[in-house]
Amino acid sequence: MGFGDLRAASGLKVLNGFLSERSYIEGYVPSQADVAVFDSLSGTPSADLVHALRWYRHILSYSQRSSLPGVKKPLGQYGPPGLADTTTGSAPSAPKEEEDDDIDLFGSDEEEDEEAERLKEERLAQYAAKKSKKPTIIAKSSLLLDVKPWDDETDMKQLEALVRSISMEGLLWGQSKLLPVGYGIQKLQINCVIEDDKVGTDMLEEQITAFEDFVQSMDVAAFNKI
Repeated sequence: MGFGDLRAASGLKVLNGFLSERSYIEGYVPSQADVAVFDSLSGTPSADLVHALRWYRHILSYSQRSSLPGVKKPLGQYGPPGLADTTTGSAPSAPKEEEDDDIDLFGSDEEEDEEAERLKEERLAQYAAKKSKKPTIIAKSSLLLDVKPWDDETDMKQLEALVRSISMEGLLWGQSKLLPVGYGIQKLQINCVIEDDKVGTDMLEEQITAFEDFVQSMDVAAFNKI
């Protein structure tokens, strides 16, 4: 068992492949097995070794790695079978690990992470500011309404005046005309433009048919998005 030379690109590639199917060197929680391999690396894995880099940063986040469970074993007892450990140099002991923490060997990596986070926040802020300056698109629809009276004796001019008296935010009345229905009865056909999030056809029907002395019914003859 082993990873080859963990201080060489070939060994890191083996480690990356090994970690592509697991979260830790052994088991399902970080342990001294992870510490042993971690301490044998000469630095942060490159960005293309995504699995090894993910694992490395995770183990790096533990400030007291000596307190992780398990017993540290030789590197040759970890990794995929069929490979031997050829890592140059020996893994540092626990006291050396604490000394390394004191002199902040990985400080540059942490600083890089902080810089990347700062740049990310700046870009998000710039995107939010840019998005807030864009004009809001208001969804509108064009409606053609058929308003039918009770009989041929209904004053259609007054009926139209009542319909146009309906006023609300997001409603704009347009052209109108009278069309024959039959037996001398005419209907009012009137156009209007509405803002979809402020005015609905149910609201219009409720208010138009409220003129019950004049209006028998209201139908939507045409509905088109603008």
